[in-house]
Amino acid sequence: MEEVLAAVGPRLKSIRRQRQCTLAALSEATGISVSTLSRLESGQRKPSLELLLPIAHAHQVPLDELVGAPPVGDPRVRLKPVRRGDSTMVPLSQQPGGVQAFKMVMGTSRSRPELRTHEGYEWLYVLGGRLRLVLAEHDIVLQVGEAAEFDTRVPHWFGSTGEAPVEILSLFGPQGERMHVRAKPSGQA
Repeated sequence: MEEVLAAVGPRLKSIRRQRQCTLAALSEATGISVSTLSRLESGQRKPSLELLLPIAHAHQVPLDELVGAPPVGDPRVRLKPVRRGDSTMVPLSQQPGGVQAFKMVMGTSRSRPELRTHEGYEWLYVLGGRLRLVLAEHDIVLQVGEAAEFDTRVPHWFGSTGEAPVEILSLFGPQGERMHVRAKPSGQA
């Protein structure tokens, strides 16, 4: 942290000089005294947001450029799919415990219900195809864009209808952690 802060002063001076701006002109544009700007550039004063934000605005540069923020790493998440027969499950969550997210593509061979129970709560959303959900005595088919949520202590099974593969998002959490989808009605801010 000290190294990053120590590099701010020289960076401020370099940016100001590249723009052929004097300390007096920068002071006028930012409302920061010439002496404070000079102390910032020489490292005699620690930078703060209240000083850096007006300077970034005056130079029309992102704050990251003034502080020399490290480059953002590769944002891609390296997912490790798990394949079983003609079905693929991709864990989307990286942290153990709590709510877990999965993307699943279930082939047509997973179409025979085998009900089971376990602790937890599940939320399913159909991305593609048709999902057959058997929940106790209920046997329903969910279409693209439909969702279901249920207590996994209730005997359940879900998979393809057998006609074509089905692609879903699944959120699974410990007992008592229900998933909620909240959206404002259209037309409200």
